[in-house]
Amino acid sequence: MDDLRRLINGFQASQVIHVAATLGIADLLADEPRASQDLAEATGCDPEALYRLLRALAALGVLDERDGRLFALAPLGERLRTDAPGSLHAWAAFVGRDVQWRAWGALADSVRTGENAFRLVHGTDVWQFRAGRPDETAAFDAAMLSLTGSVNAQLLEAYDFGRFSTIVDVGGGRGALVAALRDAYPSSSFVLFDQPHVLDGVDLGDRVRVVAGSFFDEVPPGGDAYILKSIIHDWEDDDSVAILRTCRQAFDGDGSLLLVERDLGVPNEAPEAKLSDLNMLVNPGGRERTLDEYGALFEASGFTLVGATPTASGFQVIEAAPV
Repeated sequence: MDDLRRLINGFQASQVIHVAATLGIADLLADEPRASQDLAEATGCDPEALYRLLRALAALGVLDERDGRLFALAPLGERLRTDAPGSLHAWAAFVGRDVQWRAWGALADSVRTGENAFRLVHGTDVWQFRAGRPDETAAFDAAMLSLTGSVNAQLLEAYDFGRFSTIVDVGGGRGALVAALRDAYPSSSFVLFDQPHVLDGVDLGDRVRVVAGSFFDEVPPGGDAYILKSIIHDWEDDDSVAILRTCRQAFDGDGSLLLVERDLGVPNEAPEAKLSDLNMLVNPGGRERTLDEYGALFEASGFTLVGATPTASGFQVIEAAPV
């Protein structure tokens, strides 16, 4: 298949992997190869239809098909296991959900109108939609956790967070980043801040204070570093400035604001960042930005850009100081 046709048909591979994730195929193959008939019985699927899915997965290199319709996990498919280091199972299960699929199907409407596709399709923004649907919130939280493990490790390798005594993670979800920082820096204390429904039941021990609220209203004071990981890219400029101004009000003197975001990059490069930018248009309604554009947001909200530290994950730690 030529390169352009492969790109055009990319949605097919994405949905095939999504279905495999929702059926738990990789977990079923974790210990030993199994026949497609056996897998059909375990998943409650039509045997012939499941075999057709499995052989497509094998052709993509996710599985290995052997004689007698026997299937094993290929090395590429290992990270579809729920217990694998760096597992992408939850991400694969999330991106193919009907809610996501329909929003991306309205990309053309977003491009024509400049409006958020998710709102056009579902009649509300992604945050209100999930807040009223616990299953969607759970799927999203699991997907974010799926992506964040390897990213967090690479953040800690690239940037010294140990110079801060109190770190506030703004919009920190269920606390995956805070937990990694807590384990790496035993002399620091931490605050995990997010919406009440996100933090329900979260307990990360004595060194992590869990605070619920909205970053449009206020964030906990007293930190000498405030981290916003993959937060500002969810919002357009006016809302982004409002969030950053709220953070600015929490500073008492010196300190550091740390955004963990992608750099949109120069023309003809960084396809992952530019596709993520379209995902921001389709789903939350935000955008990816260049470092200069982040600098403009800082200037409008009472900060100045200090610098950016690249990581192996493709994310940057973009540092600003209050002025």
